[in-house]
Amino acid sequence: ARLGILIVRHLKRLERVILGYLEVSDGPEEEARLGILQTLQCTIEHAWPRMPCRLPVLLKALLRLLWDVHTERGPTPEPVRAALLHGATQCLILLDRCCQGQVKVLLAGVHSSCEENQVRECLRKVQEST
Repeated sequence: ARLGILIVRHLKRLERVILGYLEVSDGPEEEARLGILQTLQCTIEHAWPRMPCRLPVLLKALLRLLWDVHTERGPTPEPVRAALLHGATQCLILLDRCCQGQVKVLLAGVHSSCEENQVRECLRKVQEST
């Protein structure tokens, strides 16, 4: 429980760090982005009562990450790309849970208009999560 309380106290600063890391690729192995997605998952789990007000910012950052990973045709190996997509999808599912299904509502339009298979697949997993 101690971690949860500390996370809440530093949430604003932590959020800035997380958003900063999500935006920038750190090379083919993407260690920083993969690590920060895990950090975000822990943050959502521990600070879930605070997540609804952070939803717009986090949702935008995660969707941008999904899109970037899908469209960046750099030297990133496919398994790393898949791990990033999976991590972002898990964060979206957790966010949806602590925001009473708001993520599903907000993503409904995006999912139907998205033509990129990999991104669609991630959005589908969020829509079907319980």
